[in-house]
Amino acid sequence: MSLIEDRKKLIRELRAQGIVDKEVLAAIDAIPREKFIPSTFKNHAYDDTALPIDKGQTISQPYIVALMTQCLEVTKRTKILEIGTGSGYQTLVLSHMCRRVYTIERHKELLEQAEDRFIKLRRHNITTMLGDGGLGWPEQQPFERIMVTAAADDVPPILADQLAIGGIMIVPVGEHKEYQNLLRVERTESGFDIDDMGAVRFVPLVAGDPAEIK
Repeated sequence: MSLIEDRKKLIRELRAQGIVDKEVLAAIDAIPREKFIPSTFKNHAYDDTALPIDKGQTISQPYIVALMTQCLEVTKRTKILEIGTGSGYQTLVLSHMCRRVYTIERHKELLEQAEDRFIKLRRHNITTMLGDGGLGWPEQQPFERIMVTAAADDVPPILADQLAIGGIMIVPVGEHKEYQNLLRVERTESGFDIDDMGAVRFVPLVAGDPAEIK
C-alpha cells in the first residue's frame, strides 16, 4: 500500500472514531506526516500511533491530534497559541485551519527542524519562538485558542490568563506519568468552564530557560 493510500485509510479510521469536523480531516489529509518523523519510521507514518522524534519527544497519535484540534473549534479567523512545537505536525494542522499560529518550543534543535519543514511545505502563517512555553507569549495576547501539547500538573494559570473572553484552551493535565486528563478550558466573563475530554498520555510540560538545555 502506498503512503497516499495509507493516509486515506487513516482518514477513514479517524471518521470511525468520531472525528467529524471536515476541516480537521481535510488538514490531516493534506499533510505528509512522513516528513515529520525519522526516516526509519516512514512505513508507519499513517499508523494511528505516537512515534518518537528527537530529544526524547514524540509526534502525537493522529487520533489525539484530530481530537484536540476538533475540540479547539478553530475557524479561519482564529489566532492560536501552541505550547510545544515538537515536530511541527500539530502546528501545521492548525495552520491549515486558522489565521495565524504562534508556537513555542524549548528545544532549539526541534524548533529549527520544524521551521525548515514549514518553509519547505510553504506555510506562511506560523510564527515561532524558542522559549519556556509555560510563560506563554504575553506580547501577542489575548489568544482566541491555546493548545498545549505537553502535560501540566494543573491548568496553567499564566496561559489561562492569556485567553480572550470566549477563548478555548486544550491542555493535558495530571501528575501521573502514565496518563493525564485532556481538559477543554473555556474562558467566560466570570471565570473558566472546564470539561474533561478523556485520558491521554503526553510528555511533561517543563519550566525553565531553554538555554539550560544541553
